Amino acid sequence: MKGRINEVFKSVQGEGPYAGEEQVFVRLFGCNLSCRFCDTPLKGFREYEPQELLEDIKSHKQEVHSVSFTGGEPLLQRDFLREVLMLTSQAGYKNYLETNGTLFSELKGLIDFVDIVAMDFKLSSSAGMGDLLWMHRRFLEIASKKEVFIKAVVCATTTESDLAESLKLIKEVKRDAILVLQPNSREAGPQLQDKLARFKELSEAEGVDTRVIPQMHKEWGVK
Repeated sequence: MKGRINEVFKSVQGEGPYAGEEQVFVRLFGCNLSCRFCDTPLKGFREYEPQELLEDIKSHKQEVHSVSFTGGEPLLQRDFLREVLMLTSQAGYKNYLETNGTLFSELKGLIDFVDIVAMDFKLSSSAGMGDLLWMHRRFLEIASKKEVFIKAVVCATTTESDLAESLKLIKEVKRDAILVLQPNSREAGPQLQDKLARFKELSEAEGVDTRVIPQMHKEWGVK
């Protein structure tokens, strides 16, 4: 069995509540979505066998918080990812899965080997991908057996109605999940900041723990 890997590197997490934690990043090739704000176009890959990838992860010898499996969308390579997650768990690593939160059937087969799930809500008025909340609901139901938090990119086009539907979903499925509102880095400015402040206020009024956290790795100038 071989997997398609775009890159393996050590850096600091730049998104969400774990921003600043050192991780080994494994970026898997391929994605099932084409969000209009995507900032990670992947142009190539190297094939790895699971044990070979583990050895590459181990080569980053300094202690790290966890191994971040990211993409693209890692769950597109479910069987390969499951084998690697088993190996990294056995080696004593904490597994951190970054995902667009749509491939719930694929998640079901490997959630037992994941420690932290960082899932996206792709709001239709932000991502331009249609209504994906029904997929996010099924995904969150499975992810909820582990530690999970939710990221939602906020754009100039993002609507309060999309936010309201997201808050409803969180309250029904995983009320204690943290919601991270992430400004679209291509649209930084006072208007977007005002929208983020308003969205945070609306979210907290619904009792959802909400934080506004930009992509900090871009602020820090790291990969």
